[in-house]
Amino acid sequence: MTSADKKQMKSAARLYAVQALFQMEASGQTVETITREFETHRFGATYDDEEMVEGDVDHFRALINHAVNHQARIDQMTDRALVAKWPIARIDPVLRALFRAAGAEFAELPTPPKVVITEYVDVAKAFFPEGKEPKFVNAVLDHMAHEAKPGAF
Repeated sequence: MTSADKKQMKSAARLYAVQALFQMEASGQTVETITREFETHRFGATYDDEEMVEGDVDHFRALINHAVNHQARIDQMTDRALVAKWPIARIDPVLRALFRAAGAEFAELPTPPKVVITEYVDVAKAFFPEGKEPKFVNAVLDHMAHEAKPGAF
């Protein structure tokens, strides 16, 4: 497997993590149920003759578990990056899931902050291709990165 393949699999894991965190919040399902569903039915699955990308299972699990286990701390870090009148509870649930996955990666994984920001801005573009959300995501993640990993800048 090439390094490009590994990078693509990690990128897919990030997208799947955001989808899974969104689904957990929307449905109230457990982390175990959602993780099993994604690993069984999403990674590499074919829908309408279109094959889904195979994701990095270990990275996906790490993101989901850290996002769930450290959600309060990640949400507080996100709140500090948002304007006072827009706490995390008031933002779009997809963005909330994205910030939780990215926050988990900032706080718990050794990924360089610039990589995390770039990757999750790309995830935002996938969900909001015409909107202003990717720029908003970039600004919030930059603030979160400086808080979570100040020595990286």
